[in-house]
Amino acid sequence: MTLAELHTLVKALDMPAFTATQIASWLYDKKVTSIDEMTNLSLKRRELLAQTYEVGAAAPVDEMRSTDGTVKYLYAVGNDRFVESVYIPDEDRATLCVSSQVGCKMNCAFCMTGKQGFTANLTAAQILNQVQSLPERDKLTNIVLMGMGEPLDNLDEVLKALDILTAAYGYGWSPKRITVSTIGTRKGLKRFIEESDCHLAISLHSPVKELRARLMPAERAFPITDIVELLKQYDFSHQRRLSFEYIVFKGLNDSMTYAKELLRLLRGVECRVNLIRFHAIPDVDLEGADLETMTHLRDYLTSHGLFTTIRASRGEDIFAACGMLSTAKKGERKSSETLSITNHNRVSS
Repeated sequence: MTLAELHTLVKALDMPAFTATQIASWLYDKKVTSIDEMTNLSLKRRELLAQTYEVGAAAPVDEMRSTDGTVKYLYAVGNDRFVESVYIPDEDRATLCVSSQVGCKMNCAFCMTGKQGFTANLTAAQILNQVQSLPERDKLTNIVLMGMGEPLDNLDEVLKALDILTAAYGYGWSPKRITVSTIGTRKGLKRFIEESDCHLAISLHSPVKELRARLMPAERAFPITDIVELLKQYDFSHQRRLSFEYIVFKGLNDSMTYAKELLRLLRGVECRVNLIRFHAIPDVDLEGADLETMTHLRDYLTSHGLFTTIRASRGEDIFAACGMLSTAKKGERKSSETLSITNHNRVSS
């Protein structure tokens, strides 16, 4: 809950107004896991709160650890529903990749989450729990909403979570430490830019309409040219950073033709381009470009005034692609249920 919501809560329970600030402190500063731990509230008030509310902190139900230090955590978010968070340590930085939905409607060709289809939006509590219940939470320096789901398709809950993350009464994070990644829904994008100060990353992957539509069906509803024109209306030259994510596929979008189209598309936009290696997923006939090709692409773009980096690839040995661990867990549950039914039938017969 936001502080305003906590004020409404304590008023409804006939508690003093200052109790809202006390609860917020216990939740977001001290990060308690139960109402019983809120010891500066009287026992009677704690019991009253516990009748209807809970902290909502829930530890991961599974994890996979990479040889490079990356850890993928699995969180349960309802009956047979799971989402993933990925903890990525890197020298003096530690980044957490957070999910915003169970599954996704966008069905991008290169994304395992899209293969699941859409199941549910996460609540702000379920988004925040990925931070709150992370075993390494005290080491975190950055958060990216680049996990499962399209953040702007769940904008109310995402904005609420960002509010709590950045508010003085909440986690007190600087918006400069948080990045939201999106395919770019026009209405949602405009609202996000105007209501949040967090960094913005746009999933681009091709500057050519026809190829982008093949890779990302959402291109048909939200053309990248329209997205760029909208972005040109805002100033990204100061505190907020704008970046474009570009997975480089072998023989598909890795030629100088696409590099030149990128320059044309992004001319006049204060931004950077992040080139990303493709993490292979099952039953998808796409292959990542080699490092030499990516380096050539980076150097060409940078030499023509478009600041470009190659993002380090992490966690390839632990189901690195978004959605793979949750898909495996869901399949595991279904297999277990099938086995249970089969055994029951054997006993019955």
